[in-house]
Amino acid sequence: MTSLFETVAPRPLAEALRPERIEDVIGQAHLMAPDRPIGRMVASGRLSSMIFWGPPGTGKTTLARILAARSGMAFEQISAVMSGMADLKKALARAQGLRQQGQTKGMVLFVDEIHRWNKAQQDALLPYVEDGTIVLIGATTENPSFELNRALASRAQVMVLERLATHDLSILLERAEAHLGHTLPLEAEARTELLNMADGDGRYLLVMAEALSDLGPDAAVTPEQLHTLVQRKAHAGDKGSDIHHALLSAFQKSIRGSDVQAALYWLARLLRSGEPPRAILRRLMVMATEEVGLADPRAIEQAAACAAVFERIGEPEGLPALAQCVGYLATAIKSNAIYKAFYTAMDLAEAHGSIMPPKHLVNAPTALMKAQGFKDGYRYDHDFPHAFSGQPFFPDILSGPDRPEIYRPNARGYERDILKRLAWWDQRREN
Repeated sequence: MTSLFETVAPRPLAEALRPERIEDVIGQAHLMAPDRPIGRMVASGRLSSMIFWGPPGTGKTTLARILAARSGMAFEQISAVMSGMADLKKALARAQGLRQQGQTKGMVLFVDEIHRWNKAQQDALLPYVEDGTIVLIGATTENPSFELNRALASRAQVMVLERLATHDLSILLERAEAHLGHTLPLEAEARTELLNMADGDGRYLLVMAEALSDLGPDAAVTPEQLHTLVQRKAHAGDKGSDIHHALLSAFQKSIRGSDVQAALYWLARLLRSGEPPRAILRRLMVMATEEVGLADPRAIEQAAACAAVFERIGEPEGLPALAQCVGYLATAIKSNAIYKAFYTAMDLAEAHGSIMPPKHLVNAPTALMKAQGFKDGYRYDHDFPHAFSGQPFFPDILSGPDRPEIYRPNARGYERDILKRLAWWDQRREN
């Protein structure tokens, strides 16, 4: 009971609209349809431990609460960010108490941001999950394969929640307007832009709707005005997060696959997510050798030149230099032959240890070395036709008919010419 002098704070719109029935949950049909994993659990009335993996604002907490209520189980929620081992032990003790009191349906323990817990904290859950004291539902925005220890991950199904589609967000916005008792004063284009600004996050959409709810009904907000009233949700892609690595992977694979349109899109996504331009330029220089190589030797020159231009000009004028480099690399003829050759050579050097070069390749600056036969028999290639002597350059153990073929050029781009030269030299070497 509140006193006469206390004011009850109004509930945020996102909390007021939190669904209480499974039928009211928006999105995630791939999990909740009758023939899908959660749909089957709801139909049977039996829950198993699971991990909800998905971006913010997709209904992880809401779904956990509804499933517990639907199954007649107690619900306990703790945050891995705010709670430690002591809080976990208290929650587990409450679960044991319920079981001892004969409440056989047990407890759902919902751990938000479960990836924040260390191995010891995660391991503490194992015996209680094993004996059925709790049904664990964990929520995470990070890949459970990397963030959860193997023992816990093997005892829980991973349910992947998807960002809300525009259609889902539109339904959510209509519910918000019904709750507020009026439509938001947005032009049609501004309404569409508001849905885009939410970036699949239902909670953030409701936060923005609440910020706009006190505008007069005749405001008729334009898209330009909308951006001054509310802020677009920051793009996902923090360094170290799954989306960060996913964006980088898509970026490099698009360049490797010679899809310049997609490569430029992923470049924009990386920049929008806050990826430092210098980090992108570093990766582009790596790709110039790893993906293009000697099929187009100018690729590495372009990458270095674009990096120099960006360093000279800075942001934002220097950013198109990144696009130029992406365009060049994505449309260049590709070969990873020299890249593979490098690692083949490294393996060969490791396998054969510290073999001395053949004596004829080693200079003899002292009388002793001359007496030992160093430099004897060396042939100065420029003194021979076509500047080619055909003498051996590998150590003796690797010379002869079984000399290694470390570099195998592909028959495309500039490497076609290299391939012809190698064949020409090999023929004369045999002769």
